[in-house]
Amino acid sequence: MNTVYDWVTVAIFAGLVVLFLQRSTVAGPPRDSMLHYLAASAGCAVANYFGNKAVAGAGILYHLIAVAIIAGTLAFVHITLKPLDKPLP
Repeated sequence: MNTVYDWVTVAIFAGLVVLFLQRSTVAGPPRDSMLHYLAASAGCAVANYFGNKAVAGAGILYHLIAVAIIAGTLAFVHITLKPLDKPLP
C-alpha cells in the first residue's frame, strides 16, 4: 500500500464487502446480484492499476484515467447497489 490509489481503492472495496455482508444477513429476496459486486470490484482493480502506473511515471493521462474509473465505480455503486437506501420491510 504505497500510493493514494491503493488506499482509495481498498477503502471502496472494503465498503463493498461491508455492504455485501450486511445485505446477505437480511431475510427476504435478494436486492442485488453478485455480478454487481464483481463489476464494482473490477472497477477498483482497474483504477488501482492505472493509478499505480501513473505514480510510476507513465504520465498525467493515467492519473486522469484512474480518477475517471474511480468516479465511475462510485457512481455505479451508488446507482446500482444503492448503499444509502433503507432496507426493504
